[in-house]
Amino acid sequence: MVPIITSIKPFLAVLTSVAGVFLIIAFRKRRNLREASTFLAALVKFGIVASMVPVVLDGHVIDWTIAEVLPNIPIKLRVDAFGLLFALVSSSLWIITSVYSVGYMRGLSEHSQTRYFCFFALSLSATIGVSFSANLLTMYLFYEMLSFATYPLVTHHQDPEAQSSGRKYLFYILGSSVGFVLPAMVVTYLCTGTLDFTAQGVASGNMTIQTGLALTLMFVFGFAKSGIMPLHSWLPAAMVAPTPVSALLHAVAVVKVGAFCIFRVLTGIFGAGFLSDADIGGIVCAVAAFTILISSLIAMSQDELKRRLAFSTIGQLSYIILGAALLTPSGMTGGMLHIAMHAFGKITLFFCAGAIYVSTRIKHISGMTGIGKRMPVTMTAFFIGALSVIGLPPCGGFIGKWYLLLGTVEGARYAMLVVLLASSLLNAAYFLPIVYKAFFCAPGESLFTEGIQEAPIWCLVPPVATALISICLFFYPQPFLGLAKLAVKSILGGG
Repeated sequence: MVPIITSIKPFLAVLTSVAGVFLIIAFRKRRNLREASTFLAALVKFGIVASMVPVVLDGHVIDWTIAEVLPNIPIKLRVDAFGLLFALVSSSLWIITSVYSVGYMRGLSEHSQTRYFCFFALSLSATIGVSFSANLLTMYLFYEMLSFATYPLVTHHQDPEAQSSGRKYLFYILGSSVGFVLPAMVVTYLCTGTLDFTAQGVASGNMTIQTGLALTLMFVFGFAKSGIMPLHSWLPAAMVAPTPVSALLHAVAVVKVGAFCIFRVLTGIFGAGFLSDADIGGIVCAVAAFTILISSLIAMSQDELKRRLAFSTIGQLSYIILGAALLTPSGMTGGMLHIAMHAFGKITLFFCAGAIYVSTRIKHISGMTGIGKRMPVTMTAFFIGALSVIGLPPCGGFIGKWYLLLGTVEGARYAMLVVLLASSLLNAAYFLPIVYKAFFCAPGESLFTEGIQEAPIWCLVPPVATALISICLFFYPQPFLGLAKLAVKSILGGG
């Protein structure tokens, strides 16, 4: 049995952002104090999350029951290795994105900045809640909280395009969760008598293969934040949001919450043994592979930079789901690691896209020829972020994809091996030409004059920081690798 420690720390990690909202509102007319409140909440949240890392790496699990609203189904938090890995990524990147948000929102003199920072904080609270959920009901409640908290961020500009994108966002996200996840959760409870996540899952011996397959697909498509095709259209549409929103919420928090929920349900509700015996893992692999390849092909045709990044994200999210569905130690480790490695690489790319817009007001790739000569720091960071997403050394993205490739061989799923390699080639095909044209265009082809320069320092430091972290993660992937291996050992070993 895994030693369990009862502690209020997980609940405090969730509440910190909520407390920050009250400070942000209180200082709404004094923007320096308002932003200071954001940083304070972010630093405290990260400190609480980081303080639990040694305890969990030592083999313990941290529990805290918030309330018991239904018989035998409490709203409960539990910190294990997998949940802590995700919480560590999202809480650390909130700090960096808060720095970037100040530079971006002030640089463009954006309206409603107080509202923006408030809902940003609520979104992080919901994300941590999902990370630490002990059962399906708790995870579902925080998942829906995240949907409502991010809607005002997606529609921030409040123009017709933003309103239309917001409606599409809610239609896909809420429609799928209410239409698929909620009934699947009810059926799961009727079959098993519990909604708790356990190391071996609760499905084995409690439901037929046919029921298990149906429920698996309902959960996979119901958590539409993961961008699984065909329920992916909300993600490119949501790129109308300010770039800091796109960066953290649509490269880290929102989309990773979807993939995290699917991973958690596959391993904690159904269990690796049940999925393997029924060969349901192979069906989920096929769904993920389809999304990986098609989204990569669509990304190549996108001229708007943020839309290209959005379709790239759709494919990269399915790497995480593929890792879970491989049901092998290396595959699962790679899927979990990809949550962290992709987050730092992709957020770098979004930061760079925003910095380019702040300096030039340019959104389209076709208008960026020669920009590397005017904004060399930004485009160098972009290059590093691209290498990480492609999965090339010396960036952390290589580590995650390496484990995924090993997982395909361990599970003798050689078709998935081909999919991963083909996808990496497609990643290179839609990212590297951007960098090449930015730095190596002919003198007469450059579209930029001497007046263009790097973005303000608050927009420049964050992408440089995340790019450097991506490199550091190649040489020292801890504590993420340690947490991933510990989580996989628990899932496959019952520890």
